[in-house]
Amino acid sequence: MRSHLLNDTTAEQYRRSVTEGVERVAAKLATTDRPFTGVTVDALSPRIDAIDLDEPLHDTAAVLDELEDVYLRDAVYFHHPRYLAHLNCPVVIPALLGEAVLSAVNSSLDTWDQSAGGTLIERKLIDWTCARIGLGPAADGVFTSGGTQSNLQALLLAREEAKADDFADLRIFASEASHFSVRKSAKLLGLGPDAVVSIPVDRDKRMQTVALARELERCARDGLVPMAVVATGGTTDFGSIDPLPEIAGLCEQYGVWMHVDAAYGCGLLASLKYRDRITGIERADSVTVDYHKSFFQPVSSSAVLVRDAATLRHATYYAEYLNPRRMVQERIPNQVDKSLQTTRRFDALKLWMTLRVMGADGIGALFDEVCDLAAEGWKLLAADPRFDVVVQPSLSTLVFRHIPADVTDPAEIDRANLYARKALFASGDAVVAGTKIAGRHYLKFTLLNPETTPADIAAVLDLIAGHAEQYLGDSLDRAS
Repeated sequence: MRSHLLNDTTAEQYRRSVTEGVERVAAKLATTDRPFTGVTVDALSPRIDAIDLDEPLHDTAAVLDELEDVYLRDAVYFHHPRYLAHLNCPVVIPALLGEAVLSAVNSSLDTWDQSAGGTLIERKLIDWTCARIGLGPAADGVFTSGGTQSNLQALLLAREEAKADDFADLRIFASEASHFSVRKSAKLLGLGPDAVVSIPVDRDKRMQTVALARELERCARDGLVPMAVVATGGTTDFGSIDPLPEIAGLCEQYGVWMHVDAAYGCGLLASLKYRDRITGIERADSVTVDYHKSFFQPVSSSAVLVRDAATLRHATYYAEYLNPRRMVQERIPNQVDKSLQTTRRFDALKLWMTLRVMGADGIGALFDEVCDLAAEGWKLLAADPRFDVVVQPSLSTLVFRHIPADVTDPAEIDRANLYARKALFASGDAVVAGTKIAGRHYLKFTLLNPETTPADIAAVLDLIAGHAEQYLGDSLDRAS
């Protein structure tokens, strides 16, 4: 079995095996004509259940054949231009090269003696991102597993900086369109059930700053402690960007930690056209970025950034075997001193490779394309009487629903839209997402693929309308 260990004697075997796997995936990508096959859970589960993991195949080609049957054939392919559902981007090739390198070398980014150059590369990218945001010379941060972890760490720092005698007195303010991880973080941080105060949004799904000011004043009046305001730089459902400058002003007035969840909107940091849409982010105390959403990176590639590096001490614990205190005096950089994780992948390498091959302008140009595409899609929807579109996009998300000409019952319209989404997924012709607004069901395009065209959007809208009308026709037949 030692023949399977990667070392100097097996380097050629490693080259052959990885090449064979890459060739299989490349062939699949080259021949995939739909984002999904439409396979059902009931159809796929028996194939996987039938595999006996205690009976290995002992042959790479045979395992890849099996993988084709249980995974590759029926995977949801985000690179396809009619995958329009969630915040999953197609990935750039330099990042995939970085992924291949980092998985083989397998550095762990917790301590210097496990990563060396990897530590410095990650720190350089953190500095680069902080500079792009404009956080100032004392800024710092660390790579994370994703936006949820970044938000958790940022709110941990905010909790500790608030210095409350009783956690039950702490309050976090976030818009009603903010990410669910804000509430999850509050629970994980031991805060009370009323800790998160939901701030209403305006017609563009942006936090109402008048309502925020009112709640901050009420918090002070009631003797509670305002721990943090979470502003969103690109909501998951709408791509809406809260009014960051106004929120920053209120945070300064009330002495509240300002966190900006820019997991989605961080692509604007590289934008050549729309950077001003996220103006105000430079005034934040902490920022979440997900490079694997709008920098076209493979999952996972994310970070949490802070204005004041000293606040990261709230996540610092020393272990004699790993990062003893003396290393600080010896100026040995250990990333575990800043992280909620211990063992951690060298995910920063993917972004490093991307920047060194494509440059920030290359990434920004791709993100600008999907923002432009969303603007075109909004025009199509606004001009199409079959659909009701919610808000003009700030990023690359469109929320809408099919409105039948002869049906007025909102519940029946809900069922038609739910059916259309389900039928479209089952067909494999396209994949779209869904959400709820004021209790009603809507559909959602999340446009992150520059290869998607307005013609693709128009074609998928026709498919949605067709499925919805089929449902309504069948429903009418059943009722008659």
